[in-house]
Amino acid sequence: MIKLDIANTIMNVHPCSRHTAIQVVDILTERMKQALLEGHRIEIRGFGVFEPRPRKNGLGRNIKTGSSVDIPKGRSIRFKPGKDLRDMGSGETS
Repeated sequence: MIKLDIANTIMNVHPCSRHTAIQVVDILTERMKQALLEGHRIEIRGFGVFEPRPRKNGLGRNIKTGSSVDIPKGRSIRFKPGKDLRDMGSGETS
């Protein structure tokens, strides 16, 4: 699914122009990105939780040369599916 698919779904549910639907998707994704960059947790009930997590320094290995490479600490985003989404994946229904 791509951004245009989401915009088309919005247009089917709520009659509006394609431009408006794409703006809605853009605003939502930009706000979510900003919140994650600021370290906030995003919870969408029935769907899941996006949570920024710190990543420690590490030591990796260059596969071609076999030399050690330092991996700097940083941040990663963890997605944990909500109960409804997990249940859909296992074929169960509520």
